[in-house]
Amino acid sequence: MKEFIGLLKAGSRSALWAAVINTIVALIKTAAYLITGNVAMFAEMMHSFGDAANQLFVFIGSSLSKKEPTERFPGGFGRLVNLVLLGAVLIVGVLAYETVVEGFHHISSPVHSKDWFWLNIGILGTAAVLEATVLYKAMKEITEHLPQEKVKGLKIIPESYKHVKNAKPATKLVFLEDNVAVGGALLAMMAIILAAYTPFHSATGYASIVIGLMLILVVGRIFLDNAAGVLGVADVKLQAKIGARVLQHPEIRDIQDLDVIKEGDDLHIELRLEVDPEMKIKAADDIRDHIEANIKNSITNVTDVVIEFDEDDHVATWSGGPQ
Repeated sequence: MKEFIGLLKAGSRSALWAAVINTIVALIKTAAYLITGNVAMFAEMMHSFGDAANQLFVFIGSSLSKKEPTERFPGGFGRLVNLVLLGAVLIVGVLAYETVVEGFHHISSPVHSKDWFWLNIGILGTAAVLEATVLYKAMKEITEHLPQEKVKGLKIIPESYKHVKNAKPATKLVFLEDNVAVGGALLAMMAIILAAYTPFHSATGYASIVIGLMLILVVGRIFLDNAAGVLGVADVKLQAKIGARVLQHPEIRDIQDLDVIKEGDDLHIELRLEVDPEMKIKAADDIRDHIEANIKNSITNVTDVVIEFDEDDHVATWSGGPQ
């Protein structure tokens, strides 16, 4: 139990924060839907419950992925977060389907009503603000490695979208889901206003369908990213960066092979380097220690660096990318 609690402390904070906020928002929306029967509120309720469950799974998965390797699992648990995310997207997928179906039902039988108008608007406005807060926290996690002058004030918004592809899996999911959450709440508010004050009484039904389709797009994106993560995806840009740095060492003649594999939030690096065949073991060991320390000090989340040596074959192999 003590180890489990320690692992939870290392989990994704943005995912935990998002799970708590979305649970609160989902309960508020549930009460509003039961009172008003508004289909746009139903869509938002389903969305928030899906986000809350999803992000709770993400938090637990990101925590357990930090567990140290064991004899049974010597490769560690880095990819566990990807497996959890693959399971979590199923929940969102089911909720997205129900949201779309409910939207079609409302379009076929629209109801014109101004009852509870301000209650719906007030709750959706509050939800948008709370979910925007979670989105901002995810933006901060995505841009935490950037210089402070790049993320001051509103600069954090474009920078977060620019660097989201390099974010940790858990943070990326929170970021994408809360983009849909904020956009969905604003869309639902617009639909309620249109349905109440114009002849377009089925607007909330269309809004429900659009929100459901946005959720399906998030599900697809997260599924593809994490399916690649489970298989073990290479970081090509980082490979080129590490290769250029390693070749700066005067004793390294060439790089036969270099792999940088993402395993959840962690990076696993393997190198096969060519050196002088007359080099002594002690000198090679010093080079290994120097290169490993250099990589771990300059790149975060590196769990291990495996380095092998081979004699120089006088044939240039490394071209700055994957072999």
